Amino acid sequence: MPTAKVHRIPTASPDDVSGLAAAIASGAIAPEGILAIFGKTEGNGCVNDFSRGFAVAALQALLRSHLGDAADEVCLVMSGGTEGGMSPHLLVFEVAEADANGTSPALAAGRAHTPDLPSEHLGRMGQVRSVAEGVRRAMEAAGITDAVDVHFVQVKCPLLTAARVREAEARGATTATSDTLKSMGLSRGASALGIALALGEIAEDALSDAAICADYGLWSGRASCSSGIELLGHEIVVLGMSKSWTGPLAIAHAVMADAIDVAPVREAIDSLGGALGEDTIVLAKAEASRSGLIRGKRHTMLDDSDISSTRHARAFVAGALAGVVGHTEIYVSGGAEHQGPDGGGPVAVILESLADCARVSLPE
Repeated sequence: MPTAKVHRIPTASPDDVSGLAAAIASGAIAPEGILAIFGKTEGNGCVNDFSRGFAVAALQALLRSHLGDAADEVCLVMSGGTEGGMSPHLLVFEVAEADANGTSPALAAGRAHTPDLPSEHLGRMGQVRSVAEGVRRAMEAAGITDAVDVHFVQVKCPLLTAARVREAEARGATTATSDTLKSMGLSRGASALGIALALGEIAEDALSDAAICADYGLWSGRASCSSGIELLGHEIVVLGMSKSWTGPLAIAHAVMADAIDVAPVREAIDSLGGALGEDTIVLAKAEASRSGLIRGKRHTMLDDSDISSTRHARAFVAGALAGVVGHTEIYVSGGAEHQGPDGGGPVAVILESLADCARVSLPE
């Protein structure tokens, strides 16, 4: 039976793959088993955050040295922005074979890639449907037949650049926006609604082009979407529980109602029956509330002309979650359009359910 392993590897810079290289060299990670790599890189998280592409290029070079063209199948989801105390790191999801007599159900993972998205579909129903189809394929790859067993869906989605807008216009097409920064939110929002559609959280007849990044009463409690300049399609990773998998790791999810609502996260941790520790994996979304309030108190994240509100929100939520789990290597992605309620967001926790989650240290 397949078993999932998750390795958390600290990085010294966006192109630092030494920790992963050392883990492969030592046999701690089998490169042919790598399904996906998530990363937090220390850029600004905006359109011009080339730290994401820098990290992807370095990872692809390392993986191709071991896997050849098969390296292109590995989903590389880099999220820019490690504001506050958030520590840059990689999360390597590996699949191996294990004794069928082990613990089951267990953490399961599946991936899918979508074709390149025509720019005129970004932020519209064309993107919603493309992502929904990809999520269904990733669920199938993970051996998850019931959407209830899905606890987190990570999507890396594209954004618009001036060149991509011009290319669409040259074909006689129009894009949802010509504002490249706004396109990031539209792409995340449409991707999140695609996840909600695939998981049965929202019916398709409730969705429309006009609802995307407008009707925030529509949201997924298990979606995490990060947009970037470094791709044209979508890279999709589904994480959940499956009886077809075995192993020590388990996953649960929670939805934060606001940026300091950590009680549901504690409940998700308790539901796994494991113990918090240095190896606890946390995946989360963060967004400044559009009301300008947190539990009735004014915040200024939306009024700062120097720093994007998404950067404030990442730092704030990462700090709140670090206080729960006791470390700062937390994957918090900003921009939570249709990902949880306004000002809150989905959180997933992966931990050892009576077993071990590997941590790989940088070589001395």
